Amino acid sequence: MRAHPAACAATRAATRAMLAVAFALVACAASAAPRTLVFCSEGDPVGLQPALQVDGTSFDASSRTLYDRLLDFRPGTADLAPALATSWQVSADGLVYTLQLRRGVQFQSNFGFQPTRAFDADDVVFTFARMADAQHPYHAVSGGNYPYYARMALPRLLRSVTRVDAHTVRFELTRPNATFLADLTMDFASIVSAEYAATLQREGRMQDFDLKPLGTGPFELVAYQPGSQLRFRAFAQHWRGRPAIDPLVFAITPDASVRWARLRAGECQLMAQPNPADLRAIESAPAIRVQRKPGLNVAYLAFNTERGPLRDARVRRALALAIDRDALVRTIYHGAAVTARGPLPPTVWAHDPLLALPRHDPDAARHLLADAGYPKGFALTLWAFPNSRPYLPAARRMAEMIQAEWARVGVRARIVSYEWGEYLRRVGRGEHDAALMGWSGDNGDPDNFLGTLLSCAGVHTPQNAAHYCSRTYDDLIAGALATTDQASRRRFYLQAQQRFVDDLPWLPLAHAEVVVPMSARVHGYVIPVIDVHAFGDVRID
Repeated sequence: MRAHPAACAATRAATRAMLAVAFALVACAASAAPRTLVFCSEGDPVGLQPALQVDGTSFDASSRTLYDRLLDFRPGTADLAPALATSWQVSADGLVYTLQLRRGVQFQSNFGFQPTRAFDADDVVFTFARMADAQHPYHAVSGGNYPYYARMALPRLLRSVTRVDAHTVRFELTRPNATFLADLTMDFASIVSAEYAATLQREGRMQDFDLKPLGTGPFELVAYQPGSQLRFRAFAQHWRGRPAIDPLVFAITPDASVRWARLRAGECQLMAQPNPADLRAIESAPAIRVQRKPGLNVAYLAFNTERGPLRDARVRRALALAIDRDALVRTIYHGAAVTARGPLPPTVWAHDPLLALPRHDPDAARHLLADAGYPKGFALTLWAFPNSRPYLPAARRMAEMIQAEWARVGVRARIVSYEWGEYLRRVGRGEHDAALMGWSGDNGDPDNFLGTLLSCAGVHTPQNAAHYCSRTYDDLIAGALATTDQASRRRFYLQAQQRFVDDLPWLPLAHAEVVVPMSARVHGYVIPVIDVHAFGDVRID
């Protein structure tokens, strides 16, 4: 998920305050019934409405618990599978997608709302119209910012979403797009209730739509205490069947060492993002199992290409030459990552293993800085987020190592940090010089990295943290999207990756493994193809 603008600060504060006041927390999860699963999560969600968010922490707590999407991936694979849509047809020209909807799917009756009908095409139309139509009654609620919808170029791509009948919906595109079905699996496309929205609008409580969320997902929200926990109950009428775990508790635990201590003590049964330095102890601990999988992610150092010396590609290359990336990966990840050789993870089919990124060479860095007009170096800010992320467990420590290496070539870096949501917002505004960032893929497609993170459409969002815009690069990405032939798409993406190396808007650092430690009592958990956690099929002894 996903690094990527957060909901506005006012919405974030309102979400926390309103939910904390509105619901009383029940007894401590550690003493709960045997069916309880406690997940030691890494932080607070920025919000609980997926259309407004960009980060995996929020998606874990919202789209993978409260909501469903039209399509999904088969567990552990990148193969498309039916979800709220049972089948789909694509027109010969690639412009019209007709989806048949699942019948009898129930919305949650939560927060006093009692649905009078099952899920149907009206809910799909509402979900996308809210994001697409600036005149829609709910568009401006919670700030009117839909970062994924905008960044996926859907305002230009999606001509219309129409109801054919109660159980059929039609998407019409302005041009063919090879990733469209995969895009429907993404968190921002989680389906919401048009009836719930209409009820709140009549009652003058439209803001509650995002503050008191409900969907068709496997769990219903019971309580949220910021900084402490989220509590969910199993949704008995879920179309896949009632989940085996009830309740589900997210114990918010920012420190990875504390998460491990709580797992070891039995206070949680599954944890997020272990400290790589703890992995040997975790894997040898009794009654603990560990799932590991190559991650669909990249950690990188973004250079703000609109700011000061970093506008010069020679300066960006010099800064890259000064960094020993292999040493960074050894120190930070303790064997749970590989050094990145390009912007795409090796698990993505368009990855180019022959790319030649700058190799560590401080002398070459000094010469290049002098050639660019900075023989004595310069000063800049180096931003590092404070929390652990799936792609980078210790950004501050990595920033300190980069700071020391830059100092050896005369570049003086001041490390800056903010709370995660604020960090994303400020990076989106371009306040940084250089910033440690990362991305967890959403749908397994190369465009989700090369397009989402580097195209002109993403400038002035945290997803394009380099604020990089190259029309040549954009044309290559557009060419790849215009055909469904994978060999042709790969040729476009290989050229785009070479252009990336030439311009170097950011320096790829690492591809982290996804490592999920859990109690041996947990069964049915499978690491998804994307870096999120889903508990609908999990059971516990």
